[in-house]
Amino acid sequence: MKSIKVIIETPKGSAEKYDYDKEHGLFALKKILPAGMAFPYDFGFFPGTKGGDGDPVDVLVICEFKSFPGCVMNCRIIGVLVAEQSSKKGKERNDRFFAVPVLSKVFKDVRAMRDIPKEEMTNIINFFITYNLQEGKEFDPIKMLNPHDALKLYKKYRVQ
Repeated sequence: MKSIKVIIETPKGSAEKYDYDKEHGLFALKKILPAGMAFPYDFGFFPGTKGGDGDPVDVLVICEFKSFPGCVMNCRIIGVLVAEQSSKKGKERNDRFFAVPVLSKVFKDVRAMRDIPKEEMTNIINFFITYNLQEGKEFDPIKMLNPHDALKLYKKYRVQ
């Protein structure tokens, strides 16, 4: 499978959420997570995409290392969690793609979400649910797509 560039906003283990600030071309601190809560893996976006919420499409990068805000890495898509998020504006799609860096040694054989232990996937999905609850939003996981269908969905989100 072809590799796709991912830009990291928030590193694995961070209790601080960063967002890319287009106006300044920098990463800005968006919020601090509640005590004891941290991102399970690097979290970022696919450049040149636009998701259902109007932002670039979200990606959780499953890897043994953590990077830093602004790090660009080549990854392969291993699936996507199709999800809706509700807020004061109503419901909107806010899918979460999953990818593995091409350079990962520990996860080099992970080709699909089914290769991730079920308990780990439950923890990841619960992270997204809890993370959204902290902002008064509801995160509703709908279904998981395999790498082939995830890549097709990624192409639909491309704007360049």
